Amino acid sequence: MKQRYVNIVWACVVAWSLSAQAEDSSAIHTLAASCAACHGPNGNSLGGTPTLAALNEDYFVQRMQGFKDGSVSSTVMHHHAKGLTSAEIMALASYFAQQPRQTPQALPRQSFKGAQ
Repeated sequence: MKQRYVNIVWACVVAWSLSAQAEDSSAIHTLAASCAACHGPNGNSLGGTPTLAALNEDYFVQRMQGFKDGSVSSTVMHHHAKGLTSAEIMALASYFAQQPRQTPQALPRQSFKGAQ
């Protein structure tokens, strides 16, 4: 009977842990999706903004903290960074560090000549 109780408690702990991880994963995907508007899908910029994919975690955290505290100037990022907690910044750093960097495909040569 005691072993059965231990097994049930252990199963509940594992289930709770997996549930918390799923919630964290969902939350980080939601945060990362808001970054995609400017920095591209999975942090792969389509041009005009820095690519976040495969970026060093420490560098990401340092820059975001700089945007947040105003020590790094930016036109827009300070607004976004101020809305993030340190834990969210670290989670985003980890997420983007794990994303594969992809080079955007070049436009066909014809597109530069205009319609013919």
